[in-house]
Amino acid sequence: MARLFGTDGVRGLANRDLTAELAVDLAVAAAHVLAERGEFSGHRPRAVIGRDPRVSGEFLSAAVAAGLASAGVDVLSVDVLPTPAVAFLTASSGADLGVVVSASHNAMPDNGIKFFARGGHKLDDAVEEAIEARLGESWERPTGSDVGRLVRAEGLAAEYVSHVVGAVREFTGVDAPLAGVTMVVDAAHGAASVVGPEALRAAGAVVIVINAEPDGVNINEGVGSTHLGPLQAAVLEHGADMGVAFDGDADRCLAVDATGAIVDGDRIMGLLAIAMQRAGTLYRDTLVATVMSNLGLHHAMRAAGIEIVETAVGDRYVLEAMRENGYVLGGEQSGHVILSKYATTGDGVLTALMLGARVAADGSLHEQCAAIATLPQVLVNVPGVDRSRVHTDAALASAVADSRAALGDSGRVLLRPSGTEPLVRVMVEAATQDDAQRHADSLAAVVKERLAF
Repeated sequence: MARLFGTDGVRGLANRDLTAELAVDLAVAAAHVLAERGEFSGHRPRAVIGRDPRVSGEFLSAAVAAGLASAGVDVLSVDVLPTPAVAFLTASSGADLGVVVSASHNAMPDNGIKFFARGGHKLDDAVEEAIEARLGESWERPTGSDVGRLVRAEGLAAEYVSHVVGAVREFTGVDAPLAGVTMVVDAAHGAASVVGPEALRAAGAVVIVINAEPDGVNINEGVGSTHLGPLQAAVLEHGADMGVAFDGDADRCLAVDATGAIVDGDRIMGLLAIAMQRAGTLYRDTLVATVMSNLGLHHAMRAAGIEIVETAVGDRYVLEAMRENGYVLGGEQSGHVILSKYATTGDGVLTALMLGARVAADGSLHEQCAAIATLPQVLVNVPGVDRSRVHTDAALASAVADSRAALGDSGRVLLRPSGTEPLVRVMVEAATQDDAQRHADSLAAVVKERLAF
């Protein structure tokens, strides 16, 4: 049986894969597991629940709240707020548990449930597995005054905005760190539609907002960080200095410079790493990134005297490496950027603030990005193959070795089996697009021939 929890909670088609019944069961099981681990000892447990604006979040968040309350957990509902805001409020309120109902960048029909432990940190694999094992169990239900209470929070969105604006002020030492920057914000009709522009304006930016009218069904629909065309057009139309785009739950941020060129997560991380190194706040001069980060980032960081620690794909693995070693900056090419002094997870609004501050302080984003050249990257998905043999087949290993030898230091090859499908992803970077495509297609053909069922 496939594991219910993925790299970012439980996710699926709302009301089909992810039902109200499952949401209740997950909430009850989470309450029981955390109670038995001593997380609730000595006090009445409390949880913070938030969601993105998609319509299914209304019944799913109600189901989660009902499950927790039935298990004796008091519930503080913050309604529509970004995932990082819920993580922050879980920590700042002293709650024992945080829950976000969101499918992040997925299309509207999907939804998801992800949990945060006390302090706003994602649950580790062992806790998620324990929760999954307890689904549907018989249990003794509390009654009377022992059942949980449901309270609708007021004013906590402002607390989050104050926190992220305070973070960029602290980092820069400037009261209006984005003063003089004109920025277009694409909110993806998502959870940051209000707090994102508010935070950027509070930090001094002139903000032009697009796609910030969520109606429950338009989240991520051709907009936001997965569809940057509208942002590029708006930046050019308004002559803005830059643009930023969030995804549905605003745990990621991508950017566009004044020319309309895309600034991906690798370049954002690189620029922030250089700024933090200059300020003396980049612990051990180290950036944490996944194996999918572009080789161009590695070259730029090496030139700047910054080391890169690589992890598996997924922001949870970046977070694990950061927490284990005390690193303060990490993230993914997709725009999850984690600044651990100020956030326990990727925070798109905080990332936008920090990047905007770099433009205010150092000028043109386009010129700054020139220091981080991106090598052409080709990704080919090969379906219908035995992914378990991707690292053991001798002929495939020989073909990979040949490509790596041919590319030398100017390129990179990565074969990655899917975690959920009979599929292998072939990624090649090279000095030219033609070289990257040629090697990727050649290796994909070998994968298909050697690993076919």
